[in-house]
Amino acid sequence: MKYEYDPQSDILLIKLGTEKPDFAEQKENIITHYAKNGKPIEIEILDASKTALDILNVIMKSKRLVSPA
Repeated sequence: MKYEYDPQSDILLIKLGTEKPDFAEQKENIITHYAKNGKPIEIEILDASKTALDILNVIMKSKRLVSPA
């Protein structure tokens, strides 16, 4: 797995394989690229810095809920 981040466009690209993508699907700010056989090849996260902060907030809230007192 490889990661590429472009700070100018604020896009994070997660490469899951080396194949060339054949098609893609977008749901909100996440674009998943697939090979011809339907295998996910890349995940592209638009507005990555905000998305990363949102993910970290969810993780941190969850950790506080399960942390020992």
